[in-house]
Amino acid sequence: MVTALMIVESLGGWGVLRERLADYAAVIDRTRTGLPYAAIEALAKRYGLGIPLVARVVGLPARTHARRKKERQLSAAESDRLLRLARVAAEAESVLGAADKAGQWLQKPNRALRGAAPLDLLDTYLGAEEVVTVLGRIEHGVYS
Repeated sequence: MVTALMIVESLGGWGVLRERLADYAAVIDRTRTGLPYAAIEALAKRYGLGIPLVARVVGLPARTHARRKKERQLSAAESDRLLRLARVAAEAESVLGAADKAGQWLQKPNRALRGAAPLDLLDTYLGAEEVVTVLGRIEHGVYS
């Protein structure tokens, strides 16, 4: 199970968020007020994902992405989608043992996901849950 601390670290930790988020309630509250744009950059760097790829998964068109970068703040909805990505990425890192392995796994097509790359399913809650289910199977050695 992914802890709040693991999710916070995926988003850049104290260096990006500038506050101690020790539990899920604190992470939820911070997400509702909007995460800093730097959390996108931190997540992209940690998992070896390109910033444009993370922006696409979060649902930021190019012009909105440029505006959010300039404002240095994401909206609550964008923050929620980034949090979903961070949670799944942290789970993949926990299961696979390293952030770089998690980043590679998230980008590769997966037979258990009907040939889709895990990142391509993170635009919906159910898609993210399906990815987490596959990670659970991997963690427990169940053929996927």
